[in-house]
Amino acid sequence: MKDDSKWVVLAELLRPQGRKGELLAELYTDFPERFKHNRRVYLAKADFDGTPEQAREAEVTSYWLPLGKNQGRVVLQFVGIDSITAAEGIAGLEVIVPREERLLLEDESNYISDLIGCIVYDGETPVGSINDVQFTTSPDGLRRLEEIAPMLVVSSADGEELLIPFAKDFLVTIDAAAKRVEMALPVGLLDVNR
Repeated sequence: MKDDSKWVVLAELLRPQGRKGELLAELYTDFPERFKHNRRVYLAKADFDGTPEQAREAEVTSYWLPLGKNQGRVVLQFVGIDSITAAEGIAGLEVIVPREERLLLEDESNYISDLIGCIVYDGETPVGSINDVQFTTSPDGLRRLEEIAPMLVVSSADGEELLIPFAKDFLVTIDAAAKRVEMALPVGLLDVNR
């Protein structure tokens, strides 16, 4: 099992996409431009246990974002992978980087992986633990609607699943290291979920 404290999955290589070793990949980052600025990545199996020896270093030579039925994915090409056969040999691997090599976020953005496991507090009252973050998409599912706040999926102490808007108006502070998200929720918001 991957040690999530050390590695971040950027993409999963699906299949060859072209004749020169390009691969179509499921994209797990909101920052595909990362492949332009920091080309060194690692390739590992999905059941990778986190030990560095099991991760194969690779270098991205180019990337692009396809349109049509593969919109939302990415096409990657790596040094030394220059044929369909070579691409088939690494299909199924995950593209990972050490956690400390993630892009530094500007403004008030947060990585979802930093929010998972945090306890949400409404003032001083613990509400529950964040299990997931959901985003609203366009009806065709191809585009995230940035104007709508993401929803925190929170498990309360009594096992209920709560959906809490991750809106700046409600957010007080985030301390990812302490696994604490402090919010000032409107009266009755939590009752809507019950």
